[in-house]
Amino acid sequence: MKQKLTVNNQTHEVEIENINARPIIVHVDGQRFEVMPEKQDQVETRKEAGVRTESKSFNPHPAPVPAPSPNLAMSGNALTAPLPGTVINVFVKAGEKVEAGHVVLIIEAMKMKNSIRSTYSGTISDVLVSEGQSVAHKQALLKFADLGEASWM
Repeated sequence: MKQKLTVNNQTHEVEIENINARPIIVHVDGQRFEVMPEKQDQVETRKEAGVRTESKSFNPHPAPVPAPSPNLAMSGNALTAPLPGTVINVFVKAGEKVEAGHVVLIIEAMKMKNSIRSTYSGTISDVLVSEGQSVAHKQALLKFADLGEASWM
């Protein structure tokens, strides 16, 4: 894996052979180094001939990542896309009641039209996609206000 690394305003080309091997073999500007992580907060580097040893510290604890926004697909009251594709037709709107097995929209994937059927009986509270929109696998398509009987087709 090749990377460009800047240290003290000097750019170096770095190639790491195998990050999981111990010691880690690193080529910096054509020179081969063996890097042996000993502690979480310190990395020791040795030149191949053992002439020079350096200690470099780093922060193994990066800044925290903010929590992801709530996923409607995981909330239990949403119909999700069973495959990625493009929404061709939407046959329902908010406030409409549907029965389990009712075709609610069509997704085109790889030039094939796939009828997406409701897995629940209930009232649609939100239609989260529109015609022409690309959708990802397991993306929420519809949100139900109330759920009735489930259908496992």
